[in-house]
Amino acid sequence: MDPAINLTKRRRAASLLAHREVKLPFNEYVNMEIGQLGYDCVVCVKQVPDTSNVTGEAMKDDGTVNRSALPAIFNPEDLHALETALEVRDRCGGTVTVVTMGPPAACEVLRECLYRGADRGVLITDRRAAASDTLATSYILSQAIKTVGKYDFVFCGRQAIDGDTAQVGPQIAEKLGIPQITYFERFEELDGRTLRARRNVGNGWEVLEVRLPALITVLDTANEPRPAAARRVMQYKRSRAEAEIGRDVAVALADANDGQKEAESARRLEQLKMKKLLLDQWDLDDIQADLAWCGMSGSPTKVHRVQSIVLTKEGFTEVPPTDEGVRNMIHELIEDRTLG
Repeated sequence: MDPAINLTKRRRAASLLAHREVKLPFNEYVNMEIGQLGYDCVVCVKQVPDTSNVTGEAMKDDGTVNRSALPAIFNPEDLHALETALEVRDRCGGTVTVVTMGPPAACEVLRECLYRGADRGVLITDRRAAASDTLATSYILSQAIKTVGKYDFVFCGRQAIDGDTAQVGPQIAEKLGIPQITYFERFEELDGRTLRARRNVGNGWEVLEVRLPALITVLDTANEPRPAAARRVMQYKRSRAEAEIGRDVAVALADANDGQKEAESARRLEQLKMKKLLLDQWDLDDIQADLAWCGMSGSPTKVHRVQSIVLTKEGFTEVPPTDEGVRNMIHELIEDRTLG
């Protein structure tokens, strides 16, 4: 461990021992227990296709999304989940580990997290996980979280814009066997291992109390995500996962033989390890996943089709509140194929 980091933890411990109750400028909700040296947070993030640019090529013949036909972006609400974890770490100490599942290109969102302050990035990538629905995805992510090890919080965005199901976070909590708070808006109190938080229920709000560890899905109204820090961009812009190293070497040494490419990949891998710029990369075997619960075989959900619906009609049609008025409305909807 870095001596400077160790000294910081010792000073924090001494402060906590001297003051049972620690009031911090984070809505003044924190009451740390003696010996509690911060919270370890895991954040699940996703690189998603930009659904505001859906085209006719958005679907494959097998009913899965053709992600290569759409530009990829950081799932918006996951940024708010990351910000919540960073605020907990900044105010209380601890760590922030970010986990994403996808192809090597998904490392871009891991770098975005590092730029904003995350401590560690983990890529779950495996061709056997392709076409996973929410059930399979939540299983794979729960296995990855177990592999990360110790955690106090698991944060997720409320939902991903490529599915809008809001199922993955709650399913992860069920598979981990931990309590969950969905539609999170803000902390009310964090007292050692007990959390009280406010959730939005649409036409009002609720305050729930849970014991840690717990999973929280975060709304986009919960906070304002911080921008990337220029210093951290310069520090982590060259961070890579092993799969990216192989891709970069294949491009740089296009005319080299396999032995030369392997040697160069090994050299770059070792160099990144020394500089602490290597992103963790795990496959399904690394997280001890049951293949029957992954990919197509573990995905009972089948997508029939994806449509981009644009409303072009201006004004409105008044429907008389009579049986005849309702019959005419239904007939019109069937005629223009809105129904049927």
